[in-house]
Amino acid sequence: QVQLQESGGGSVQSGGSLRLSCAASGYMYRCCMGWFRQAPGKEREGVATISSGGESTYADSVKGRFTISRDNLKNTMYLQMNSLKPEDTAMYYCAASNPFTQGVCVARGFGVPWNYWGQGTQVTVSS
Repeated sequence: QVQLQESGGGSVQSGGSLRLSCAASGYMYRCCMGWFRQAPGKEREGVATISSGGESTYADSVKGRFTISRDNLKNTMYLQMNSLKPEDTAMYYCAASNPFTQGVCVARGFGVPWNYWGQGTQVTVSS
């Protein structure tokens, strides 16, 4: 059973930066991984995804500000968040799929079946 643990959340002012980490207990190579977020009263939305080969997709709202990356040897995924805005305030979750070919991960992006979820880390951006 794969377990995911997020860390790195916190409170920052608008324009600030945070780096989230997601540590996986299992071997995640060939698994799609992604970041999602949910603000109070809103539906969960995709933020970014990354294939085992490092190809990524981003939500339009974070393009140019957020960068997703992963270290397959450390079974860890990251989300570097720059130029944060109050509307980025949310609980951030990491997710992982069962093993897929890289092509499937890239083609389906947020539509990949996400089998594993972390418990979330809170990000709060004040104006």
